[in-house]
Amino acid sequence: MRAAVIGGGSWGTALAIQLARAGNATRMWDHRSDRASAHQEARENLQYLPGIPFPEGLEVTDDLAHALDDARTVLAVVPAQVMREVMREAGPHLHPEAVVCCASKGIEQGTLMTMAEVLGQVLPGSLQDTQCFLAGPSFAVEVAKGLPTAVVVASRNHAATDQVAEALHSGPLRVYHTDDIIGAEYGGALKNIVAIACGIADGVGLGLNARAGLITRGLAEITRLAVHRGANPMTLAGLAGMGDLVLTCTGDLSRNRRVGLALGQGRTLDDILTELGQVAEGVTSTRSAWNLSLQTGVSMPITEQMHGVLHEGRPVKEAIAAIMGRERRAERG
Repeated sequence: MRAAVIGGGSWGTALAIQLARAGNATRMWDHRSDRASAHQEARENLQYLPGIPFPEGLEVTDDLAHALDDARTVLAVVPAQVMREVMREAGPHLHPEAVVCCASKGIEQGTLMTMAEVLGQVLPGSLQDTQCFLAGPSFAVEVAKGLPTAVVVASRNHAATDQVAEALHSGPLRVYHTDDIIGAEYGGALKNIVAIACGIADGVGLGLNARAGLITRGLAEITRLAVHRGANPMTLAGLAGMGDLVLTCTGDLSRNRRVGLALGQGRTLDDILTELGQVAEGVTSTRSAWNLSLQTGVSMPITEQMHGVLHEGRPVKEAIAAIMGRERRAERG
């Protein structure tokens, strides 16, 4: 099968490597021509995944039409805030029988739409019923290196789910499936907010008990919002929910956790993001999630405090005190 990956960052590259490793002729599109040429010549992603060689079946290009030519499995792996623009441009070049799987996690600013909702507006009509979403605990560098990883593909179209899962499922990558797109998307988008909170707690030195409490209560508010939007609560207990949340909140490879660590150590957000050099989706998702909380009336106290820290200049210690000083209540409900 011919496959295409739209997006040449660390996660897009890791998935392109996996697709090619699984035997698919794969083209990866990078919007920067200089970077695409450099990676194609070096046969590795020099910027994000240096030292991990590309399989023979992987080609890098800056020509979107060429990347999508005859591709039947297409992974959209660009930052959430540019997903609409890039996929609108990609639309005319998509094969009529292509299955598009979004592997980016986030909520669009302004519209407060998930990536599935965004794609529902910009994909050609014939492709909307087969769109999929990839979620689960998966650091890019470990997938690229071929370390054991379990992910989940969400779609209401079983044939589309099987196609994407079959294209990716090989060797150390195990791919499960679900029909709960809403649960998979909200789990993937909102876990980054909790990861920033856990990073702050670790940066301040609050200890392991505090981290476990934040992860657990973070999952509670993620589940509340996701279920309010139509998700199955069991999805949030699986790979797309608890699995991804634990990895992102505890793994040192997590960009969002690293943002929180630096904030907890007293650094400014601008300096942190400049040094990071990559997108930390939790920073923008926090604003969207807080607006969704206000819009729906769903209680999200961790999100509220992270929004204050990231977008209102609230001091870290004040945010921690607000979380710990909340009124006592039952755990469930």
